[in-house]
Amino acid sequence: MIEKKFNDKWKFWENKDSFALVWNVPETAKEITVPHDAMFEKNAHADSLNGGNTGYYDGAFYNYVKTLHAPAEYKEKTVILKFEGVYMNAMVYINGELAGKNMFGYSTFYVPLNDFLRYGEENEIRVQVRNGAMTNSRWYSGGGIYRDVYLLVSDVTHLVPEGIQIKTAEADETLAVLDIATEVKTRKYAPSRVMLETVIRDAEGNEVAKANSPFVLFEQEERIIKQRVTVEWPERWSDEKPSLYTCISNLYVDGELADEAETTFGIRTLQVDAKRGLRVNGETVKLRGACIHHDSGLLGAATYEDAQFRQIKRLKEAGFNAVRMSHHPMAPAMLRACDRLGMYVMDETFDMWNRMKSDYDYGLYFQEWWEKDVTAMVRKDFNHPAVILYSVGNEIPEIGTPHGSKVCHELCAKIKSLDDTRFTLAGINGVFAAGDKVDQIVGDVVSDLQQSGKIEGNVNDFMTLMDGHLDDIVVHPAISERLEMACSPTDIAGYNYMTARYEGDSQTYPNRIMVGSETYPPEIARNWELIERLPQVIGDFTWTGWDYLGEAGIGVPAYQWGEGGFGAKFPCQIAYVGDIDITGVRRPASFLREIVFGLRENPYITVQNPRRYGEHLLKTPWIMSDNLSSWNWQGCEGKPVVVEVYAPGTEVELFRNEESLGKQASGKAVGFRALFETTYEPGALTAVAYENGQEIGRISLKTAGEDCKLVFGTEEILDELIYVPVAYRDAAGTVAPDADQTIRVAVSGGAELIGFGSGNPKPESNPYKHVTQTFYGRAMIILKKTADTENIVLTLTAENGVTETLELSLADMESDQQTLSVLESVKL
Repeated sequence: MIEKKFNDKWKFWENKDSFALVWNVPETAKEITVPHDAMFEKNAHADSLNGGNTGYYDGAFYNYVKTLHAPAEYKEKTVILKFEGVYMNAMVYINGELAGKNMFGYSTFYVPLNDFLRYGEENEIRVQVRNGAMTNSRWYSGGGIYRDVYLLVSDVTHLVPEGIQIKTAEADETLAVLDIATEVKTRKYAPSRVMLETVIRDAEGNEVAKANSPFVLFEQEERIIKQRVTVEWPERWSDEKPSLYTCISNLYVDGELADEAETTFGIRTLQVDAKRGLRVNGETVKLRGACIHHDSGLLGAATYEDAQFRQIKRLKEAGFNAVRMSHHPMAPAMLRACDRLGMYVMDETFDMWNRMKSDYDYGLYFQEWWEKDVTAMVRKDFNHPAVILYSVGNEIPEIGTPHGSKVCHELCAKIKSLDDTRFTLAGINGVFAAGDKVDQIVGDVVSDLQQSGKIEGNVNDFMTLMDGHLDDIVVHPAISERLEMACSPTDIAGYNYMTARYEGDSQTYPNRIMVGSETYPPEIARNWELIERLPQVIGDFTWTGWDYLGEAGIGVPAYQWGEGGFGAKFPCQIAYVGDIDITGVRRPASFLREIVFGLRENPYITVQNPRRYGEHLLKTPWIMSDNLSSWNWQGCEGKPVVVEVYAPGTEVELFRNEESLGKQASGKAVGFRALFETTYEPGALTAVAYENGQEIGRISLKTAGEDCKLVFGTEEILDELIYVPVAYRDAAGTVAPDADQTIRVAVSGGAELIGFGSGNPKPESNPYKHVTQTFYGRAMIILKKTADTENIVLTLTAENGVTETLELSLADMESDQQTLSVLESVKL
C-alpha cells in the first residue's frame, strides 16, 4: 500500500456555526501544514476556562479543509485516509458527507474514501474538531490535527493497514522463530489467485529469511495468512543493542504485484516472574523509567518526528531505559524513536473509565468506545519491540470495586486476545482506589500515630496527613483489600506512590510482580534500593522525566500560597516537575538519578536559593528543594547558603575557593545527597567524591565573569527541525543564570521559526512568537526547514541593544544527529 504524508496545504480556521447550510471556506482561513496544534495558536490567559490544567490555554471548535484530486483509476483502487491523532471529537466529511469519526484524542484511526469520492474531480476533505467543551483534560492536550495524516492507496486486493503482525515465537543466540500473520482483503466480487511473498532483511539489507504462501481469495473476503520463518544467528533487540529488521510483504494477484508493504520490527523475547523479575532475551532488566506527557514543549502538542527522537535521545543520555506514556497511547513517531534508540515503553490506554476526572473528558464515551480504542493502540504497537507493557488505566477511582475490577478484566482480556506477548498492568493510586474507605483509613492512621506519639490531636486536613504520612496510609488493610480486587486481572501490579508496600507485599503476596508506575522524584534513592534488592519489583517510573505544559506549577517551589505548588496562579503554565526541562536542559534531579542508577561517578553540585535562606518552603511531594546548579548569587556575598552535593562512593568533600569545607558521608547510606552549610563567596565550588579514601570523581561550579554576552550554542540539524540553544556566557563558557533579559530573534533563509522560549514555568505574557525572556540565562530557538540547501541566518537582539548573528549551512549535511555548521557568529 502506497502510504504518503497528507500534511500540507490544509486550510484552517475557528468556527462555531455547526448549522451552516453552506459549507464554505472563509477568506480568513489560513494555510497550514500539519502536525498543527490549534490550541497553541492563541496565547494563554488568566481567565481560561481550562485553568492551570492546560496551562491556561483554551480549546475551541476547529475546521480543517483540503482537496484531493481522485483520478479515474482510483475506481479500481482502495483509498484510505489515516489520522495518527486528532484532539478531540473529530468528524471527517468527504464532499459534505460524514465518512468517519473518532472521539478519543490519541488513537490512530482510518477513514475509507471510496464510497464518497467523485472520480476525475476535486474532492473536499473537511475535518471538524470539537475541543471547545472545557475542561476535558487534566494536562495540556493541544487541539486539532496535531499528528501526521497519510493518504493510503492500493489495489482493490490489498494488505490491510497495520495488518502485518510479527511475533517472536522463540529466540536465542543461534536461531529465532518468527510467526507472521498478514491480513489480506479484497473488494472484488470474484475469486482471485493470490501469492503472499514475505522477505526478512537485517539492518544491512541482507535477506535472512523468506516465505511464499499461495491461496485463493474469494469475493469481498478478508483473511489472515500465517507464516512461520526462521532466522539464523539473530541480532536480538534490547535497550543496550536496539537491532532492527525489515519485513517486506509483496502481494501478487494473478501473477501481478498488487500491493506491498515494509514493516520494521525487532526480534526479542519477554518473560516475567516473581523470582527472576522482568527478563528481555533471558537477561534480567530493571526499568529505569520516566513518565512523560505528549506535548513537545515550545511546539505545543504538534508531534514532529524529530522532536520525538530528540526527546528520547536526551532521556536515554540521562540514564533512563524506559518511558511510560501518560496517560494515553503513544504517538507512532515516538515509538519509532524508542525502537531505534533502545527505550522500553509502557503504553497506556486511558486516564479515566466510567468516572470522569474533567467535566467533558473521554469518560463521556468510554463505555461505547473503549474496545475500539484499545484495539487501535495494540495494532499500532504490535511490531514495535520497544513496547513491553500495556497499562489499562491510570489512577482509576473505581478499579477496586466489583464492577471496576470487571472492567479491568475486560480491558486486559481484550489486549491479550490481540497480543499475548506483552504484559498488562494498571497504574493504581491506593488512596484514589480506597474510595468510600478513606474516612476509615484516615481515622485509623490518626489513631495509630497518636498512640505512637507521632502526632498530637486531630488531623482533619487530609492533604496534611497525605504529605507527612502517606506511607502509613497506603499500607492500610482497606487499601490492601481494594488492591487484591484491582490487581487480580493484570499480570503486574502498577503502584503509583506506594513504595511503602514493596517490602510487605513481597512477603504477603509472593507471586505479585510490582512496578513503580509513578513515583516522586525525591524518593529515587529509597525506591532504587528496594528495586535492586527485591526481584518482584521490576522498576521505577518517576513523575516526570521531561517537563510538560499544564498541571501548572505542581513542581514550582513557593514561599507564599499562590506562588507555586497546588496554589500556582497565572502566568504559571508548566508543571515544572521534569528531570529535564521543556527545552531539553537537565535539571538537578536528573543528575541525582543518574548517580543513584550507578551510571555516573562524578558528583554534582546544586545550591539552595540563598535569597530565601531560612524561609519555610511550601513544596509538593515532587519538589526536593528550591535549588539551582549555579554559583552566581549577586547581592548574597557573605550570607548563609546551603549547598547540595549528589555523590556516589562513601564520602564527598566540598571546597570553596580551594578551602575545604569538610567531608560528609555519601552514596547509598545517605541517599546519595549531602548538605553543606556555608556562606556565599564568588569564585568556585569543587566537590570530590571518594570510595574508601580513593578519589573517584570531581566537579567544579564557578561564578560567571563580568564579560558575559549572548551566544549561540550548537545542536542537531535533524531531518526537518533545527534546535539552536542560546545562553549568556562568559569567555570561559560559564552560563550566567542571573542575567535574564528579553530577546528577539529574526530568521531568514531556508527555515521558519516554529518555537522560541525557555524552560520558565512562569513565562511573561507575550503576544509575539519571536520575542521571549531567557530563564536562568538560557533560551531555545526551534526552526523548521523550508529548503535543503539554502543558508539560514539568525539574528538575536537583546533588550540592551546587543546583537548576535549566526549563519547555518544546510548544504551537504546528513539529516540525522549533525552538529551545526557555524559559519559566522559576530557581535555587531
